[in-house]
Order: sequence, then C-alpha cells, then structure tokens
Amino acid sequence: MKKNIFFFILCGLSIFVVLSQFNCEPQEKTMTKEELIANGKYLVNAGGCNDCHSPKVMTKMGPVLDTTRLLSGHPANEPTPELDLKAAGLHNWILTSMDLTEWLGPWGISFSRNLTPDSTTGIGAWSFQDFVNTLRNGKHLGTGRDLLPPMPWQSIGQMKDADLKAIFTYLQSIPAIHNEVPNPVPPPMVADYFKKK
Repeated sequence: MKKNIFFFILCGLSIFVVLSQFNCEPQEKTMTKEELIANGKYLVNAGGCNDCHSPKVMTKMGPVLDTTRLLSGHPANEPTPELDLKAAGLHNWILTSMDLTEWLGPWGISFSRNLTPDSTTGIGAWSFQDFVNTLRNGKHLGTGRDLLPPMPWQSIGQMKDADLKAIFTYLQSIPAIHNEVPNPVPPPMVADYFKKK
C-alpha cells in the first residue's frame, strides 16, 4: 500500500513539474513590423476607415476610392456646395458630400481628418499614445476638441491595445500626403460658413 501511495505521489509530482514548464495562459504573439502593418491594413479596411477618410472618384457605378489619396481626409481644395439651410432642415437630416468626407448635422460641419503620416497635416508627429488617447477619450490628441460624427470613436476606442498598435503602425507606413483639412465648423457658424462660399 505504501509503495502505491509513493508511486502516485511521484507520478503527481512528475506531472506537475512537466506542466509547470508550460505556460498554460494564452499569450499574444509578438508581431514583426511587417505583420503589424498587414494586420493594421486588414483592420483599417475591415473597419471601413476609407469610407470617410479617403476621397473618392465618381464613376458610372458611383464613388470609388481615389487610390492616389488614400486616408488623406477631406480634400482641402474641395468646394462645399451651396446649401439652403432652411430647406435642409438640419434638425431632421444629416447631409454629406458626394465622397463622404464632409458631414453636416446638428453638431455643425465635420471634415474627415488626414490619417497619413504627413508631419504637419496628418498624424506623422503623433505618438502611439496620442493615437490611443484620441480614440479612447473621443478628443483630439486625447484632451482637445471633441471628435465629431460620424467618427465612431466609442466603438474603436474599445479595441485592444494590440489592435490599435497595428492600425497605428499601418497608418505610419502609408505614403504621407500633405492635405490640410479644414477645421470643424460649430453650429452657430454654419450659416456664415455657407455665406462665405
């Protein structure tokens, strides 16, 4: 009987020692820069970032991405069409430009930002922490002005740090495009904005 107990204790200790050599908790794999970029590109495309942040070219089949200006935001030289604000009924409708880079609603006018790594008009001078703070807090650089509709920061901000790191790494890898997007127009200034056009 004592031999059986000793045998089971010895077996149990052996199994414990063998299993303790393995970390049973799943760990995130450290990705190479190329893997981060590929994953970030996948997340950007699957998340629809180009829908608002890339200018479009109009075709017979409707708007398609302008691949020469991917993720460069609302074109700085794009004129805003004339608009009768009373006829638009802004409390009941949201209006957008043909390429979905300019949005008008009760919050005023928002323009899709330049996400390329241009250091003066894009996010080239941003740190990863700036990027995370912006998306987690819904404010420019984490503490500035509010991010405006239709930017879905509430859902993007819930992504894991590893996913945000992949997106940021991808955005820093694409061609830098100098495009100074207009600042948002607050509601009291919308009428004046259209008068100047």
